[in-house]
Order: sequence, then structure tokens, then C-alpha cells
Amino acid sequence: MHAADLLTSRSRLTPHREALLELDTNRRFSYADLNARACRVANFMVCLGIQAGDRVSILAHNSVAYLDLFYGLAKIGAIFTPLNWRLTAAELGYIVGDCAPKVMVVGPEFVDVWAEMQGTAGVGCVVSLDGADVAGALDYEAGLAAAAPTEPARPRLDGESPYCILYTSGTTGKPKGAVLPHRQILWNCINTVVSWGLSENDVSPVLTPLFHAGGLFAFLTPLLYAGGRIILARGFDAEQSLRMIQEERCTAILGVPTLFQMWLDAPGFAQADFSAVHFFISGGAPLPVPLVEAWRSQQPVIFRQGYGLTEVGPNCFSMTDEESFRKRLSSSLQGRVNWLLERNKAEWSKMPEQSYERPSLMETLFGSKLGRMGKKGKDG
Repeated sequence: MHAADLLTSRSRLTPHREALLELDTNRRFSYADLNARACRVANFMVCLGIQAGDRVSILAHNSVAYLDLFYGLAKIGAIFTPLNWRLTAAELGYIVGDCAPKVMVVGPEFVDVWAEMQGTAGVGCVVSLDGADVAGALDYEAGLAAAAPTEPARPRLDGESPYCILYTSGTTGKPKGAVLPHRQILWNCINTVVSWGLSENDVSPVLTPLFHAGGLFAFLTPLLYAGGRIILARGFDAEQSLRMIQEERCTAILGVPTLFQMWLDAPGFAQADFSAVHFFISGGAPLPVPLVEAWRSQQPVIFRQGYGLTEVGPNCFSMTDEESFRKRLSSSLQGRVNWLLERNKAEWSKMPEQSYERPSLMETLFGSKLGRMGKKGKDG
């Protein structure tokens, strides 16, 4: 069981259905378009010498290139390793040294950051995205144009093959690379579609960065698995995104509390037409009850909460429509193991620093040393 054929299979089912609107360029892509691009990037990477197990990183704002790499690298068994562009060059330098990507894709906004870290990064090949002025770099779109849009040969893959590496914030030390296997990507799609009630009729905006689990896995991959439509924003603008939600008839909308506060404060919020929206869902941080109440006082919407964890989800908990009106906490997704092995809490202090080259954090946690991650309330 692997996830390398997720986009391939969907493109065969609904090749001409619109899959993605890239908001910044107003380009629209069908499922066949997206899969052809993913195949091109896979074949481009093979030409650069990328093999199964090699890491490829991107340092750029949201664009269709993230989807190219996320789906394309999986086809050849390579590992998608996006970088958090909010970090400093020194912080990024540690991560790049840890995961050792063989190819780095750099967007125009991060040329100076890359220049600062390039000398010690040890990356053999740099690819320029959207005209980024990087000396000696290959051009991303030229590389895609020269590569074949046909499916590349698949290496031997199974459910435990690494699909991507997402680095945690490192609040208790250095950032750690969470190695997400193919089975986790596939089952997150299935669990989210089933538990959240998603379908091919849903439309969802992605307003959060695609270097983050929320951007990649809350709606993007599950909804493309189901045959729905994604609106991809390069960044967040409250007024622009409010207009987009109404114009594109979005049905399922993820945000963090800060985004919901910015929407609430935006001109025209009270008059916005959310008639197409099935539900809004908040994650990433505790959601203040007064914020929910302020929303509902102006807009009669379903406002769910969810919780995810990069290493073991990513989507772990959510709410039904009915629960969203009476509960402040969320319920486990169908099929998700949410109550994990309880061990001596003192063992947490003995856990070694984890990195990609050592056993992954997830394997160590599931292997033995795991404390209780939460508790069950009286309403479940």
C-alpha cells in the first residue's frame, strides 16, 4: 500500500474536472493538467539524478509548484521536504544540513535568504522558480517543459516508504523532521473525507502555507483525493479572501484563530454571503469562545474546531455540525488511533534529539516512550 498513485488515479477518473485555481495567477488546472505537471516534475528530477529516498526541498510561497513536487516526487520514491520560509537563514541552514536535500527550489522572495545559506548548505542543484535570480540555477518551468508528461517508472514502494519530511517548530530544542510515510498520507485522505463529510462537490481555499501540515493535509490532499476543487492563495489577505470565498462558492474553509479575527474585522464581513459554506473549521491554536460568539452574532454559520498533529495525523480530531454548537472540544476521526500507549512520563526527559538521519520522532514515539496526549471530557 503506497500513495504514489493518488493523483494518477484521480486524473483517470475525472481528467477534465477543475481541480485547482491558483489565485495569484488566475490559472485553472484540471486533474489531467495537475497529473501531467507532476509527471513532468518527476521526470525532470530523474534527469537531475534524483532517486528513491533522495530529498528535494522548496523555499517559496504557495504556488502550483508545491503540488507538482508533492505528487511528482512520490511517483519516483523521492521525499518532499518543504522549508518554512518564516525562519532565518541560520535556522534554515540547520534544517537543510539535517535533511540534506539534493535539489533546492527557490522562489524570488527568498533569493537573499538562499544566498546567505548557500555556501554551507551543500546542495548540489538549485532550481529557480518564478524567475528567481539565483546564479547558476536551472529554470523550473523550462525543466518541466523539457520533461515528458508520461508516468515515470515506479520504484519499489510500500506503506512505510517515506513520502515527505515536515520539520516541527523546535520549541524544546532544534527542529525535528517528522517523516510521514505513504500509508499516513493515504489514510489521512480517507479518514478526513469520511469523518468530515467531504465530497467531489466541495470547494476549499488553502490560505495557510504549504510547508505546514495544515496547508497540505487538512483539506488539500483529502479534497483532491475525493475529486473536489482547491483555491490556492499565495498568501493571506482578509478582504481578498472574503471576496474569493463568495465568488468561488467555497464550502469548507480552514483557518487559524488569527485569520478568523481578521475576517471578523474586515469591511463587509457582516454582509458577506456564506450561503454556499457548509462549515468553517479552526485549528492550529486554541479558539477563543468570544471569537466564535462574535462570528455567530453576525453570521449564522457552522463553526467547527479541529486538532491535528504533524507526526501522527495529521488530522486527528474534529466535530460534527451538531457538536459544534454544544462542545468546545473535538472528537476523534473515524479510524484514527487517538489514544496512544501510556508510558512512564519521566521517560520523556530521556528521549534523544531526533533528526532525519536518526530514527524518526514518530517511530520513537510509537515504539515506546509516549505519555498521555490528552484526556477525555465528560461529553466525550
